[in-house]
Amino acid sequence: MASSKQIAALAGPTLVAMLVSEFPAVQPHLYDSQIPPVVYLSGVLMFVAGLAIVRAHNIWARNWTVLVTLTGWFFLVLGLVRIFAASQYNQAAKGTSSTVLMVLEGILLVIALILTYQGYRRES
Repeated sequence: MASSKQIAALAGPTLVAMLVSEFPAVQPHLYDSQIPPVVYLSGVLMFVAGLAIVRAHNIWARNWTVLVTLTGWFFLVLGLVRIFAASQYNQAAKGTSSTVLMVLEGILLVIALILTYQGYRRES
């Protein structure tokens, strides 16, 4: 459980900051001129982060700690997609409705907030 809390305490606030900063209300033109090399670079970073989480925490339990594992696998897979299909990913993202993106980011934000809470809550 200690490694779960440590990873959640790191990943949760990082995800919250990333997701809030990407919201269209905060930075409305952030992705207007996204280019494949930047998609590729972010894919490499996501892959490394996901691999690090999965290597340190591949625990499939029926409690909140599974969110840590799922976060790692999500970043690992999304990173691979961005690495090997940067141009296609970029085109697909441009064609996706902003409503769909905001709903997905909202779901991810809830998960990030749960991770943050679990990572910093005191044990009773």
